Amino acid sequence: MSLLHIMSKRRINLFGFIICTSLIGAALYLQEAGHEPCPLCILQRVAFISMGIIFLIAALHNPTGRIGGRIYGLLIATAGTLGAIVAGRHVWLQHLPPDQVPECGPGLEYMMEVFPLAEAMQMVFKGSGECAEISWTFLGLSIPGWAFVLFVLLSVVGLLRNWAYRERSNAYSIL
Repeated sequence: MSLLHIMSKRRINLFGFIICTSLIGAALYLQEAGHEPCPLCILQRVAFISMGIIFLIAALHNPTGRIGGRIYGLLIATAGTLGAIVAGRHVWLQHLPPDQVPECGPGLEYMMEVFPLAEAMQMVFKGSGECAEISWTFLGLSIPGWAFVLFVLLSVVGLLRNWAYRERSNAYSIL
């Protein structure tokens, strides 16, 4: 029996929420330490926050039926997939040759105020020089590289555990 089947849906969802919250805390710590987030970093934070909120709601609701769990699983996987797309784009920008890196553009806040949403998002995904900078690595992966890995892992775990119908019965267990 795998670890996913030993832990209840509620525990997995609570664990997913804790991981997402910890990642946002680490991002804020890095920002305070001088690592300013680029527009793609901010979008990845939004995706982690979205996943964390869905994990928390799923943990609090703890649906016992098939449909509720599947809806939470799909919502978690959707938020994670969108985050993985942004992180993947970010990693791609970081691996461009220096002569192909786009020029640094305005900040996300400015773009959202001045340009229509569709145009601002188009500019964000185009990337900029600041998005191509690698300021930190661990085991050969940059922050967006690790974000990509975590988006995929959290999406798969959230989808598989919430999609599963059979739950071990323990009427007296809160978690």
